[in-house]
Amino acid sequence: MNARLTGIRDFMLLFFFIDLGGKLDFSTLGNELLPALVLALFVLIGNPLIVMAIMGYMGYRKRTGFLAGLTVAQISEFSIVFVAMGISLGHVGPQALGLTTLVGLVTIMLSTYMILFSQPLYERLAPWLGLFERKRPYRELEVEAQGRPQGQPRIIIFGLGRYGSRLLQQLAAGRMPVLGVDFDPEAVRALRRARLPVRFGDGEDPSFLESLPLQHAEWVVTSFPQWESNRAFLHALKHAGFTGKIAGVVRDDQHGKALDAAGVARVLNPFTDAADYAARSLLEELGGERTGGLQ
Repeated sequence: MNARLTGIRDFMLLFFFIDLGGKLDFSTLGNELLPALVLALFVLIGNPLIVMAIMGYMGYRKRTGFLAGLTVAQISEFSIVFVAMGISLGHVGPQALGLTTLVGLVTIMLSTYMILFSQPLYERLAPWLGLFERKRPYRELEVEAQGRPQGQPRIIIFGLGRYGSRLLQQLAAGRMPVLGVDFDPEAVRALRRARLPVRFGDGEDPSFLESLPLQHAEWVVTSFPQWESNRAFLHALKHAGFTGKIAGVVRDDQHGKALDAAGVARVLNPFTDAADYAARSLLEELGGERTGGLQ
C-alpha cells in the first residue's frame, strides 16, 4: 500500500511547498538576512562540532567524526513544515517562515558543497581537529583488530564493492596471498563469513595504512569511485612508504587519465574489460578470429 501511495504523496507534497511559498512575505525577508546568517553559521559550524565531540568521546577517530558531522550541517524541509504548523496554531508569527526558509536555503546549499569537498576540507582542517580525538580511539581500534588476517599478502585491495570483492575472491581462489580492505563494516563481515582475508579500516587514514603489511605487498589495487578519494589515498600511501606498484579501477576516461597522471602503473576499467572479454568469448564461440582492436 505504501508503495502505491508514494506517487500521490510526492505529488501532494509539491503543492504543499507551493502553498508554503505562497505564504512567504518577501517584503520582510530583507530584515531577516542577519538573523538567518547567524543561525545558518550556527548550523553549518555548530552541528558538525557537536557531532565530532560526541564521536570523539565514543572512541572514533577525528576523520570519522568530521565526515559524520558534515552530514548534519543543514536543516531539513521538515523544519519549514513545523514552522508552518506553528503559524497555523498561532504559536509563532508569519515572519518565522521566511527566516526558516532562508536558513534552510543557505544551509542546504552550502552543506552540499561541504560534503562534496569533504576530503579537501579535512586535509586543511586536520591539524586542528585533534581536540576531537582520544589518544587511543578504542572503538575503531577494536574493530580493526577483529579477525586480523595473518600472513604477508602480495596484493592489497582497497574498496570491496562489487568489483573489489569479486577481484578478492578470484585472487584468493587462485591461492594468491591477498588482503582486502574496506570501510563498510557490513561488507567486511560478509566477506569474513566467506572466509576471505579482509580488514576493516579507512584507506585514506595514514595511521591505519601504517598498520598494514605494505612492506610485503607488490601491488596495491584501489577501487575508490571518486578521484578525490583516490588522490588522498595515493598521498597517504606515499606517506606510508609504499614502494610497490599501484593499480586503479576507474569508471570513466577522465578518472583514468587522472590516475595515469598520478603515476598509477595499471588502470582497470570494468566496463571496457568486461566488453572486451565478452567480445572475445563470442568470437571464440563463433569460431572467428580476434581482431586487432581486441587486445
